[in-house]
Amino acid sequence: MNRHVISVLVDNESGVLSRVSGLFSRRGYNIDSLSVGETQDSKLSRMTIVVRGDDKTLEQIKKQLLKLVDVREVITLIPESSVYRELMLVKVKTDADTRAAISGIVDIFRAKIIDVAPLSVTIEITGDESKIEAFVDLMRPYGIKELVRTGLTALKRGDSKIQA
Repeated sequence: MNRHVISVLVDNESGVLSRVSGLFSRRGYNIDSLSVGETQDSKLSRMTIVVRGDDKTLEQIKKQLLKLVDVREVITLIPESSVYRELMLVKVKTDADTRAAISGIVDIFRAKIIDVAPLSVTIEITGDESKIEAFVDLMRPYGIKELVRTGLTALKRGDSKIQA
């Protein structure tokens, strides 16, 4: 099954997220990742939805989304012509012996230590999924206490934009 990233422009109103996610659950489609936020126009929000399926499934999802009253536009974002990013916060065990090594890895990945405690540090990192996964792999030996990821967010490259 192929991975697809869908960008959906919707009205910024209560209940829209519920209607969109309900459409997926009613049809038996799983959402791998979902991020939602207000756009430059406060009346609109953008959803970035990651799903898996064949091309026929993708087309069916897009058609179903466009039937919803609150949905203004639906496009598939192609990896080669889009920018994908994700944010992760991770709390890692640390002590006097490991703090410098962790800090060095943080610097290499252009991440930030945003909180320091006697036995842990909390790190913020943004990037594409492969960067995030590589960072997690390097932090595992130190001991990950907590981890949270935003899910993928994406835009088309260049001057074109999704419009209502």
